[in-house]
Amino acid sequence: MAYLLLVVEPVEQRAGRTEEEGREAYRQMGEFAEGLKARGVLRAVESLTSMKDAARVDATNGDARVIDGPFAEAKEMIGGFFLIDCETRAEAIAIAAECPAAEWCTVEVRKVGPCYT
Repeated sequence: MAYLLLVVEPVEQRAGRTEEEGREAYRQMGEFAEGLKARGVLRAVESLTSMKDAARVDATNGDARVIDGPFAEAKEMIGGFFLIDCETRAEAIAIAAECPAAEWCTVEVRKVGPCYT
């Protein structure tokens, strides 16, 4: 069963780090990903840049509207994700608890499935 681990971090968190601190956090996350890969549960992993590079697309009523970042109203952003395969929700939660990012932000666990359930 597939689960998505979303790394949800405060928008201002990265700006509060030195480059060295940011590189260390990135290194820890890379090691975590390598461990998941070695266990055979990792499908995909990516880090995302800050919201200043983001765009939101709204195509309500067929009229596409693009809103470029940064988004002043946002308090949190998705900093990255891990797509994993495991047997149970409990196992996915245990893996999320092992994630280094859980020490400085929230790791949201979402089961992959159809949007109508």
